[in-house]
Amino acid sequence: MDFTVLGGAIGEALTLQSFIGIGGGVLLGYMIGVIPGLSRSVAIAIAIPMTFYMSPYIAISFLIGLSKGTAAGSAVSAILLNAPGEASSAATALDGYPLAKSGKPKTALQVGLLASVFGDILATVILIFVAIPFARVALMFGPYEMAAILAFALVFIAGLSGGSLFKGLAAGGLGVLLATIGLDQQTGLPRLTFGVTELMDGLPLIAVAIGTLALSEMFVQSERLRLQRGTMSVKLEHRPDDRLRWPELRRLLPTMLRGTGIGTAVGALPGLGPSVGSFMSWGLAQKLSKTPERFGKGAPEGIAASESADNAVIPAALIPLFGLGIPGNVSAALLIGAFAIHGITVGPLLLRDDPEFLYSIFAGMILASLILLVIGWYGLRLFAQVTRVPPHVVIPVVIFFCLSGMLLQGYGTFGLIVLMAFAVIGYLMKKFGYSFVTFIVAFIITPMLELNLRQSIILSGGDWSVLLGRPIALVFIACTLVALLVLAWRTVRGAVGPAPAGD
Repeated sequence: MDFTVLGGAIGEALTLQSFIGIGGGVLLGYMIGVIPGLSRSVAIAIAIPMTFYMSPYIAISFLIGLSKGTAAGSAVSAILLNAPGEASSAATALDGYPLAKSGKPKTALQVGLLASVFGDILATVILIFVAIPFARVALMFGPYEMAAILAFALVFIAGLSGGSLFKGLAAGGLGVLLATIGLDQQTGLPRLTFGVTELMDGLPLIAVAIGTLALSEMFVQSERLRLQRGTMSVKLEHRPDDRLRWPELRRLLPTMLRGTGIGTAVGALPGLGPSVGSFMSWGLAQKLSKTPERFGKGAPEGIAASESADNAVIPAALIPLFGLGIPGNVSAALLIGAFAIHGITVGPLLLRDDPEFLYSIFAGMILASLILLVIGWYGLRLFAQVTRVPPHVVIPVVIFFCLSGMLLQGYGTFGLIVLMAFAVIGYLMKKFGYSFVTFIVAFIITPMLELNLRQSIILSGGDWSVLLGRPIALVFIACTLVALLVLAWRTVRGAVGPAPAGD
C-alpha cells in the first residue's frame, strides 16, 4: 500500500468541500429515506443530475453518502409509521413498530441508527481490504473470464431478483435487447435505430434508470394514494426510561456483528440486494435467540439484526463493482452511470490508473458513516416529523425533479420521451411482478458482455477447446449452467406444486 497516496486521499476527504458534499448527501438521503416509498435507488436516480457540476470525487461521495443516509432514514418510517421507507426496512418494522407502540420509540430509533452505522463502517472496512486485492487479481482476467463472469451474473440476478426465473429472464432479455440499440461496436452499423438519429448513441442510461425506478414508482405511489387514510404515527415524547443504555447496547453487539457479516456476504453477491440480507439476518437472530417468541413483538435484537445487515449491503455491493466492474445491486448499477458521466471507467483498472481517487472514495465512505451517526443522533426528533409529510406533496416534487433532471442533462424532448416510455415500462413491470432490477442490470452489463464475448470469439477463432486452458472461465460457465438448471427446476416445481392455503 502506497502511504503517500493514502495520505493524499485522506487529506482530500477532510477538506471543507468534502464535508459539505458528503454531509449534504447524507442529510438529503436521510430526509428522503424517512418518506415511505422512496428507496435508495430512487434517491440516487433523482440525485445524479445534481452531480453534473461537481468534481468526480465529490459527486461519487455525495451519491454514496446519499445511499447510506437513505438506508438509515428508511428505518424511521418503519419504526414510527409501520411503513418502511423501502422494502429492505420491512424486517425492521417487524420489531421496531411494536417497540415504538409499547412506549419506547426513541429506544427503537437509537438501536436502528447505531446498528446502521455499525454495519456500515465495518462493511466499509471489509470493502477496503477485500476490493483492492480482488481488483489486482481481476487485472489478470482476459475476455474469456470476463464474458463468463458477466453471463453468470446475468443469470444469477435473473433468478434471484424476481419470484419466477422465467419472468426474471424475460426482464433480463428485454434489457439485453434494448441495450443493443445504437451503433454496433465492431462494424459501426446502426442497430434497431429505425432511422432515428438520437438512437445512434443508444438509449441514455440516466433516462432509462430514472424512468424505470423513480418515475414509475411515483405512478405506483399515486395509485396507492387514494387507498391511504391518515397515518399510524407514533409520537416521540420525553420519557426518562425511553433511551438506549450501555448494558443493552453491549448485549446487542453480537447481533450487530452477525448481521454485518450476513449483509456483507449478501451484498458481495450480485442480485441478492438488501432485502434478502435484512430478512436473513432477522430470521437467523430469531433462531439463535433464547427467547424467539419475543421477535415480532418489539425485540431490540430484531431491529439490530435487520438494520446492521441492511446497511452493510451498501459498501459490500461495491466489492464486485470496484473489483470487476459488475454492479452488485441497482444502487451500484446507477453509480456506474455517475462514473461514466464524469469520464471514469469503473472496475479493476481504476486501481491501476487512479489509485488516489479510489482511496479518496474509501476515506469519504468512512467520513459519511461518521456524519450519518452525528446527523441521525442529534436530528432524531426533527427527522421524525418528516414522516408526516403527506404523499400528495411528495409525489409532485419527485416528478418535477425527474423531469428537470433529464432536461438539465441536455437530451431535450427526446430524453423526456424516453423517460416517460420507461416510466410506463417500469410501472407495468412492478404491477405484473417482473424484475426491474434484472432489467436495469442487464441493460448496463450487456455492452460489456457483448464486447468481451466478441473479443473471445475473435481471439479463439471459434475454437471452443481454448477454454480448456482457462479454468476460471470454465468454472463460471459451469456455474451458469447449474444455476439455470436449478432455478428452472425450482420455478417449475413451484408452478406445479400445491396452492398455498388461504388465511
